[in-house]
Amino acid sequence: MNNLILRIIFKSFNFNLIYNEMIKIIEIVYLNGSNIRGPVCLPTKIEKFTLLTSPHTHKDSRDQYEIRTYKRFIDIIEPNEKIIESLMHIDLIAGVDINISVH
Repeated sequence: MNNLILRIIFKSFNFNLIYNEMIKIIEIVYLNGSNIRGPVCLPTKIEKFTLLTSPHTHKDSRDQYEIRTYKRFIDIIEPNEKIIESLMHIDLIAGVDINISVH
């Protein structure tokens, strides 16, 4: 598996959960003798919603909410079979979406 790069993309509404998962994966990579590039911060997607608080009148009274989606990625340079096997059996926290692709 020479010259391969595994890119792992993390998405979550809570950036602390992303960092906890990244620490787990970085430890696995270093224990199995490979290198990483990253973590790289991607732009945060912010969705804003405005809702009327009153059902009929008082249009000036509104509540505003936002959802922030945080994204980070790391690249594993030249992964070996132990790393891939370990990544398949890792326990993940609910609330973090992980996408693994080969480059």
